[in-house]
Amino acid sequence: MGKSSTVFVGMDVHKESIELATADEGEARHYARIGGEAVSVDRAVRKPRSVHRELGFVYEAGPCGVWIYRRLRAQGLACMVVSPSMIPRRAGELDPIYVPDAKDEAMRDLVRTREDAVCMQRQSRQRLQALLLRNEIRYVGKTAWSAAHRRWIAGLKLPDAAQQIAFEEYVTAVEEAGARLERLAQAIGAQLEHWRWRPLVCALQALRGISAIHAVRIVAELGDFTRFVSPRKLMGYLGMIPSEDSSGSRRRQGSITKAGNSSARRALVEAAWAYAHPARVSWVIARRQTGLTQSTTDLAWKAQLRLCARFRRLAARGLPRNKVVVAIARELSGFIWAIARQVKPLT
Repeated sequence: MGKSSTVFVGMDVHKESIELATADEGEARHYARIGGEAVSVDRAVRKPRSVHRELGFVYEAGPCGVWIYRRLRAQGLACMVVSPSMIPRRAGELDPIYVPDAKDEAMRDLVRTREDAVCMQRQSRQRLQALLLRNEIRYVGKTAWSAAHRRWIAGLKLPDAAQQIAFEEYVTAVEEAGARLERLAQAIGAQLEHWRWRPLVCALQALRGISAIHAVRIVAELGDFTRFVSPRKLMGYLGMIPSEDSSGSRRRQGSITKAGNSSARRALVEAAWAYAHPARVSWVIARRQTGLTQSTTDLAWKAQLRLCARFRRLAARGLPRNKVVVAIARELSGFIWAIARQVKPLT
């Protein structure tokens, strides 16, 4: 008996189990329930693969990652990962999401670990400050967590022995969080030396407000920029385009959608604050631009001239500061797209 035509296999992936359903030209049918480990997936694939000429696997992206995708593709099978927010349609009409290669995903995991460490450092500092505030201990200096502030903290003594123990524990937590951030920054720098996107990371640092950490974070989160056919597509992926509530001839736009990649969006918003000042190439930016192509540095200067002027115009109109920064971040993403299209990864 010959093998039948293409059959699509839908996978509902959970932590401990996977539900399988098949669909060809007829209706979908439940096929099996298997374990969530790799051995179960391999075993479940064997029988339908021996019966059908072509198999196409589809499942939603989720907390279990994309190891199933990579495993099935390594076996020569077609596989597609789709967004959980996608409206269900026929299997042949689904649009896959971008799946980074293993090395890019590993770099992204390292960058996200640093993001988590930043959050833990902030929380540790807030807890220490809350303890001091409850005891009417206030720092009268200008800048918190400067060298002077840390010396002031080191000389504090709380009135009760139990409170002093709590204070010392909070101080230790702050110090450990800072040390963890330093270790992760060094690890990112070491991994960057061998990463295929290192030329792009260097090129993006030509832009004002984008340091090495910002550049790595943006590239690790967005991956291959060639998948965005226009700057508008990138802005939409970042969730930085206005939401819309239109009906008939009426068109109403609201706040940004905040869809897509929130980490890259936050990195761009942080970088956008740098354009509140007049355009200039500081010695820091000049040093980062050393060795870059003329077209890259020209784009970076064009971005400064445009975005710094636009920041001033929007601020002069009395717009809230956060709206101004988001507008600048949206345009900044367009310049990032333009630079990324010029830079090729290492082979």
